[in-house]
Amino acid sequence: MSSCGSGSHPHVETTRLVLPGPSPTARDALLLCTRLARLYEDGAAAVVCDASGVTAPGLAAVEALARLRLTAAARPFRVIGAGPSLRALLGLVGLVELLGEPEEREPPGGVEEGVEPDDLPV
Repeated sequence: MSSCGSGSHPHVETTRLVLPGPSPTARDALLLCTRLARLYEDGAAAVVCDASGVTAPGLAAVEALARLRLTAAARPFRVIGAGPSLRALLGLVGLVELLGEPEEREPPGGVEEGVEPDDLPV
């Protein structure tokens, strides 16, 4: 790991994992999880899953992403390139957090509402 300079965020080498398209299968999920585990074992600091090739997502794509997230456990893992249909499907099944984005009507992490001194308690 190297630093980008005083006061900046450290540079973390990111490894890319590609979700196959147009629609991943259950077999793909198993192979991807095995590959992801191996990447972390071999020292990958962070992994980015590229879902841009998934143009006809189904429940197998959702399963693949959920299993990848579980395989990553607490290690850095995020999904990029998800198209509108994959985003909609993840939202429908309640797994939009796999994309690393806050759900609708939820504030992003670390954001607190302000309270005015004259506000009545709820």
